[in-house]
Amino acid sequence: MIPVRGYAAQDAKSPLAPFQFERREPGPSDVQIEILYCGVCHSDLHQVRDEWGGSRFPMVPGHEIIGRVVRVGDQVKKVKVGDMAGVGCMVDSCRTCPSCQEGLEQYCEKGNVQTYNGKEKDGQTATQGGYSEAIVVDEAFTLKIPENLDPAAAAPLLCAGITTYSPLRHWKVQPGQRVGVVGLGGLGHMGVKLAKAMGAHVTVFSHTDSKKQDATRLGADAVVVSSNKEEMAAQTGGFDFILDTVSAQHDINAYLRLLRRDGHLVLVGAPEKPLDVRPFSLIPTRRSFSGSMIGGIQETQEMLDFCGKHNIVSDIELISIQQVNDAYERLLKGDVKYRFVIDLASLRK
Repeated sequence: MIPVRGYAAQDAKSPLAPFQFERREPGPSDVQIEILYCGVCHSDLHQVRDEWGGSRFPMVPGHEIIGRVVRVGDQVKKVKVGDMAGVGCMVDSCRTCPSCQEGLEQYCEKGNVQTYNGKEKDGQTATQGGYSEAIVVDEAFTLKIPENLDPAAAAPLLCAGITTYSPLRHWKVQPGQRVGVVGLGGLGHMGVKLAKAMGAHVTVFSHTDSKKQDATRLGADAVVVSSNKEEMAAQTGGFDFILDTVSAQHDINAYLRLLRRDGHLVLVGAPEKPLDVRPFSLIPTRRSFSGSMIGGIQETQEMLDFCGKHNIVSDIELISIQQVNDAYERLLKGDVKYRFVIDLASLRK
């Protein structure tokens, strides 16, 4: 076994603190990665505080992992020692169900193996995440990071990037289409960058006008203040696709009305309470309202390659592991532009 240092929550009320645990020795198809950077996702906060239920402790969070390959099994072909590699939200799946066979491991019908707060396929060993110095992963769930991307700023692509890329690709967003992005946070700012790179005309919807300048800097063609009824009314029926990244309660019907006939609104944010969808927001113009998760491994690699081609990374604030509890408090206040990323060199000091 490999001794590993990390930061863990011992229970739902405790702050993250130093924690020693073990990783398995690499098997024939395994890759051992020295973790250099790990993004901080809002779901990390939900999980360590058991806000979704089912949290297992002690818990080392983190599923936006980038590092250097230091060991590989003798059957590994995807990466080699010295490569920059990534690990996202999954580290395994059943690999045999229809979803897995279609490259949609995120929808594994037997349940994929989460990078942390899950159990390995043996059903006993707890998975632990990227707030740590090393990880061992089957090569099938390892991703190659384009060499031209800043590895720290690329880390959030492993969750925020693929969460926004996957629905844009699945619903076939095309050049010239009008795309709306609701919310300009960790997910929303990636949605703007990706949709713009796909050739769409991008409009950001924000509750106030405080983010207009930033939205324009990120590539938005227009900004609409969603609390302004006149501005919203002027957009009625104007959008082919809307990506809703908001996790707070909001009036989803106000955005459904902005879709053209056969337009799609896709929810990637996760509000705590149910949203009230009115039938006549959908029926008269055959609009659709859907949800989407992350992408499968093949699509995630496609997203990374797309970002490499277009030089897309996340806007980040780099922090030390010792700052992570303060970062969580700032995350609750929305005080970050737009993702925290932990420099794991700080753990080794």
